[in-house]
Amino acid sequence: MTLSPLQPASFSKYDSHQPLIGILGAGQLGRMLALAGIPLGLRFRFLDPEANSPAAQLAPCITGSYEDEKTLEAFADGLDAVTYEFENVPAKAVETLSRRLPVYPSQLALETSQDRLKEKTLFQKLDIETPFFAPVSNRSNLNAALEISGFPAVLKTRRFGYDGKGQWLLRNSQDADFCWEQIEKTSQSREISLILEGFIPFDSEVSLIAARNLRGQTVFYPLFQNRHEGGVLRLSKLGAPGVSKELQNRAETATRSILDALNYTGVLALEFFLVGDRLIANEMAPRVHNSGHGTIEGASASQFENHLRAILDYPLAAPNLNGVSAMWNVLGETPDIAGVLATPSAHLHLYGKTPRPGRKIGHITVLAETEEALAEPLAVIRKLAPQT
Repeated sequence: MTLSPLQPASFSKYDSHQPLIGILGAGQLGRMLALAGIPLGLRFRFLDPEANSPAAQLAPCITGSYEDEKTLEAFADGLDAVTYEFENVPAKAVETLSRRLPVYPSQLALETSQDRLKEKTLFQKLDIETPFFAPVSNRSNLNAALEISGFPAVLKTRRFGYDGKGQWLLRNSQDADFCWEQIEKTSQSREISLILEGFIPFDSEVSLIAARNLRGQTVFYPLFQNRHEGGVLRLSKLGAPGVSKELQNRAETATRSILDALNYTGVLALEFFLVGDRLIANEMAPRVHNSGHGTIEGASASQFENHLRAILDYPLAAPNLNGVSAMWNVLGETPDIAGVLATPSAHLHLYGKTPRPGRKIGHITVLAETEEALAEPLAVIRKLAPQT
């Protein structure tokens, strides 16, 4: 983990009052931001199209469209700064709000992350290794790209895909034919905007979470080791052995180059495929990230706290680890609460969501002093919170 130096100063313009932070989106990430910020004396207001969202249980929430200017005006009134909890918020909303008050991360960071082609192009420009990629807007583009990538390959929407949605694995030419037929049927004369990426037979998936404030002070958490099931993050470990200092340094170098190129403020997550000792960048998220939920108990300062510190230009906190931790996503149905609470060193977080199959409704963090000591309580948690 790294904390860059900072000259002592009377640091923030908000020292004299309780800042009021606006958050676009009132899901579980917004909820956890508020839970981290309330002890710091921060106040919150949310905007979300849906009533009764998870964060609305903690602070006022305006229900309305992100694209309605009157709604945005009401939301912005009296705020000190705005952030967002998901990267599919309309960039137009960020542009509109930016005319009135600070919005972090910036519109440039948001727009870059929303388009996989822009994102991969930025990585390439910064000499960050990526899979082969090529834009696809018609069948000729697809054929030409497949001539270079070969099979298997992954065809993705350039925008709005998440948790495995909007992605097709092409194993052979028959898959490509069938996939393109379905895309043409559903496009309904709309412009087709896709990207083909080479398939990476990775050994594991890792992510790096960084926070950078307005003055450029930066902190990096140790690499998270992640396991996905069905395109959805299931398990994330923090502080586990097997991540070398050299690997951590290379991940930090790549992430810092993105932070500097975008003049970034806030938390940024960068996901990698690990192939041998190669780090291949997959995608970035301009927000607090699911893989980092374990920092709430697993580190001295969570990603949520450091995001808020960053956007308010407060000093960032060094993320010292509390041993080894594992974060287990709760999917589909409420776990055995009594059983979880009876498990030593387990911490339960439920998001106030109505359970339904495949839905993220909470997470459980388990702490231990060593990787070996983590195995037993984690095995218990897996049984108490099966995926549905």
